[in-house]
Amino acid sequence: MRVHGTTSAAVLEQIRRRPADQRRILFTGATLITMDPALGVIDDADLLIEGDTIAAVGRALDAGDAVTVDATGTILTPGFVDTHRHAWETQLRRIMPDVDDLGGYVAATLAGYATVYRPEDMYIGTRLAALTAIDSGITTMLDFSHNSRTREHTDAAVEALRATGIRGVHAAMGPHFGDWDRQWPGDLTRVKDRYFSSDDQLLTLRLAALATDEIAGPALAYGPELARVAAELGIGVSVDAVLGAASSEAVLRWAADGILGPGVTLIHSTGLTPDAWRLMGDTGTTVALAPTSDAQIGLATAVPAVDEALSVGIRPGLSIDVEVALASDMFTQMRALHAIQRMRAVNAVHGTGRQPCRITTRDVLDFATLQGARANGLATVTGSLVPGKKADLLVIRAEDLNNMPLNDPIGTVVLGSDARNISAVLINGEPRKWDGHVLDVDLNALRSAVHASRAYVLNTPAAV
Repeated sequence: MRVHGTTSAAVLEQIRRRPADQRRILFTGATLITMDPALGVIDDADLLIEGDTIAAVGRALDAGDAVTVDATGTILTPGFVDTHRHAWETQLRRIMPDVDDLGGYVAATLAGYATVYRPEDMYIGTRLAALTAIDSGITTMLDFSHNSRTREHTDAAVEALRATGIRGVHAAMGPHFGDWDRQWPGDLTRVKDRYFSSDDQLLTLRLAALATDEIAGPALAYGPELARVAAELGIGVSVDAVLGAASSEAVLRWAADGILGPGVTLIHSTGLTPDAWRLMGDTGTTVALAPTSDAQIGLATAVPAVDEALSVGIRPGLSIDVEVALASDMFTQMRALHAIQRMRAVNAVHGTGRQPCRITTRDVLDFATLQGARANGLATVTGSLVPGKKADLLVIRAEDLNNMPLNDPIGTVVLGSDARNISAVLINGEPRKWDGHVLDVDLNALRSAVHASRAYVLNTPAAV
């Protein structure tokens, strides 16, 4: 892959000619953002992939018979990690771009459209979300899948992740409203045995729950019983709708019950009390922020809780949340959080003579990569470009019209780039986007399936 992609097809053919476990790929001449504190940013760097793993990073690597990819004029960075997205909704993306509050979203989507979804609609929405994620540089996506009305719905959501080749986290929860088989959480044993029997695979399983019983009743609310289920299965927990006073009280109960910790991720965490944050920090609980969701939809205080997290030693991950109302990509999340936090920091000290405490572009890139991996329980697998981790990475053109000349690599990724600049995406060492195009997708067939699914969902009366 040269700067202008003139040999990209030939190089891809060379890579794919070898069996995946025997491949050796050497990227040369790139600016390498490792997101590792010790390695930092390396100019004119090489990165060697062997099979699905990063074997070496540095300069002038000797790679023998590896397929060489000339990455001069590009930035190599870890793939982004999405810690929370309701992927089944994707054929309804931007159907309510100006939704005013959580209640409006819940009424239209979870109490309305969700109730008529078939397994095939779950599959199409989830697959579209995952392919869109790959196109915009997200190599790991946690699908907070809360519309599995039958076993078949669950299987369709997992199969959709598997079909795209994304590093997928299936976080399973029962539906909020309408008729369903009540197979969750009991069905998680079957799901784990069928799809998640190995610890060394692209897909992982988590239990998903809500923070309180305010929205959908006690059956979906996190507590000792669901914590026991997750512990018996040996899986992590992701808790959504962690918002405001009721959730703050729930955090205090969870701490007293001993069911907080690094294996639990609290999503949003907006409008929580200082006591709740202190306990989250003390227990090493992880946090997934949703910057545009909090601000645009207006969840609790509507302010992404990055300062609160950092004050107790939590470095949060980032997430997309709902495409029915929000952007699909991580660039938007990084920029929104960067701007909102810095605005608030300056505003807080305006006229006092004190110095504002502002986050940096490196902070938000860290949140979007390594900290997201930690929140998803995958920090030893992905999130940084270091030897021994899986080869999940992006090749971003630094000499495109909107990026040249390259002055600050991290600033260029966070503030300058978007999906059009991503020349290649590799997941587990496998090219999933190349020369600017997502691979192995029949877009016409996908488009037809998406439109047909949307038509069914919109034209079928809600079953509530």
